[in-house]
Amino acid sequence: MSGESDYTRTSPSAGSPSDNEFLPDRPKYVCTLSPDLVTKAREELQEKPEWRLRDVQALRDMVCKDYPSLGTCLDDAFLLRFLRARKFDYDRALQLLVNYHTCRRTWPEVFSNLKPSAIKPVLESGVVTVLPHRDPQGRHVVCIRPDRWTPSNYPITENIRAIYLTLEKLIQSEETQVNGIVILADYKGVSLSKASHFGPFVAKKVIGILQDGFPIRIKAVNIINEPRIFKGIFAIIKPFLKEKIANRFFLHGCDLNSLHQNIPPVILPEEYGGTAGKLDISAWNELLLASEEDFLRDFSELVLPCDSSPHDLLVSGDADEKQCDDSLRGMKPQLYYCY
Repeated sequence: MSGESDYTRTSPSAGSPSDNEFLPDRPKYVCTLSPDLVTKAREELQEKPEWRLRDVQALRDMVCKDYPSLGTCLDDAFLLRFLRARKFDYDRALQLLVNYHTCRRTWPEVFSNLKPSAIKPVLESGVVTVLPHRDPQGRHVVCIRPDRWTPSNYPITENIRAIYLTLEKLIQSEETQVNGIVILADYKGVSLSKASHFGPFVAKKVIGILQDGFPIRIKAVNIINEPRIFKGIFAIIKPFLKEKIANRFFLHGCDLNSLHQNIPPVILPEEYGGTAGKLDISAWNELLLASEEDFLRDFSELVLPCDSSPHDLLVSGDADEKQCDDSLRGMKPQLYYCY
């Protein structure tokens, strides 16, 4: 937390130089939050502007002391994402940062050669996009449409890569770091054969990333046009979701009025009963593809040192891994039953 006692506990001893004083100069942090968002961050995230850089330095010191081979970016703005995502609890922010790197290093099918140009076919298919307008709470709406995916064209991991890059782009904004995001998932036309690609391994990995491996606040997940099969999938996955996240899932079926209770029609496209015109994926695709160099630069700082391995890092929840595996093995038979 950002209290004085926590800082005293985790900071270098008085009068002795911090290890990271000898690191290369880092970009100076400049806050871009509006006065209203500064107030919101103080009230909801326990972020105090007068202590902000002190808190970032405390997290940086913990990384250098406990995970010197993590190979992470140590810039103020980058570390601040993790503090905000964990309400300035130093220990939880550190664990999230370690999990972030562990996820990236233990799933090469998703994270190798991860850049916008590599997932251009996914973007063009419209599987994932971001609506052009934020909701009244200032949150971006990420729209996911699995029916746009043709499994014979590319594996499901390509969809996950596109979603991950979308989240990476969104979290660059301090406004999003404070307000969080909303997900709108349209499962219209999703068949049993397509759903079967989302097997136990993929399910566990995706849940791990979204809950404990990425610094973003998911405030709501709105599911629409879900077939009966989805209820079977969700019943199996739900035990592995934290209660707070599970309670943020809303299954609307084909009821657009129910959807509009969570996302106002004024920001929704016509396809979902909104008044914002036809759903246009081109603007988001162009923005993401134009960020290629930024991603290459940022990801180049997240390189695993040659004297380390992914297994040197610890991820929370490992004790439950076998239980998760055993339970998820029953997914496919239950999917057939629900279908």
